[in-house]
Amino acid sequence: MKKIFQYSLGLVSMAFMVTSCQKMDKPGLGNYPQDENPPGGPLKFYVAFDGNSTNQLKNSADSIRANFPSVTGEVVDGGASGRAYQGSPTSFVNFGSPNDWAGSTSFTVAFWVKKTPQAAGQGTNYAFALASSGYSWTNLKVFFEFEDAGNPSTTDAAAGKFYLMDQWFEYTGAKRMPNVLDGTWHHLAFVYDETTSYLYTYIDGQAPTNLPAGFGNVTKNGAPRGPLNLVEDGIGISGFIIGGPGQRAHDANTWMGNLDGQMDQFRLYGKALSASEVQALYISRL
Repeated sequence: MKKIFQYSLGLVSMAFMVTSCQKMDKPGLGNYPQDENPPGGPLKFYVAFDGNSTNQLKNSADSIRANFPSVTGEVVDGGASGRAYQGSPTSFVNFGSPNDWAGSTSFTVAFWVKKTPQAAGQGTNYAFALASSGYSWTNLKVFFEFEDAGNPSTTDAAAGKFYLMDQWFEYTGAKRMPNVLDGTWHHLAFVYDETTSYLYTYIDGQAPTNLPAGFGNVTKNGAPRGPLNLVEDGIGISGFIIGGPGQRAHDANTWMGNLDGQMDQFRLYGKALSASEVQALYISRL
């Protein structure tokens, strides 16, 4: 069983009981991990990947609203805490939606990852993607991916890109992420704050020092974006994918590859966590 993150706002511990939201033709609700978070609270989506011994990944439901995925792949022992998702070039986990996270005006995406640089010719490795069929050429609105051989990673410097509504934030060259692909567990967090229109990056609970000033400025039509609206164009959400870009994007753009490493404790918040809250989230696993 995973350690539960003690949310820093001092929320009272609550027992999350699901009755009417259980989906039909899915495994019965089990004793899956839950963060301390009231209904409608800031934690919108959380998957711990602690399945049981049979049909493991399918039982790794989002524990906020009992959101079960359609899956390929498996969960394995040896996660950041408990079990973890094991990715492969042919595996990804597709949830129908990230619950109500897409309606957030600020956000935090946080997860653990364990992998090494992918081999030449393997293509990019997507950690997650918010799919929107028909949106732009990517069919995606938000994602993070580790780069291919065109922007090579090393074990001590990971090349990657975060994409937000047609704006790219490139962790390449001197901006690569230190030590993230060294084959051990690392915690990544991406925080968008509508009050500053800035995308903050955290690696193992700390802001990296190699990103230049203004790296995370988020704009729309040349001005600070402010409150986010991921459905402002009227094109809906067609899936939330962990460990890949989603089948539609993968078919259309074959360079978009699935993650070949492991992932654990995937969280989506509908608010911008502070630096101290991100650090507490990282420390809670240790």
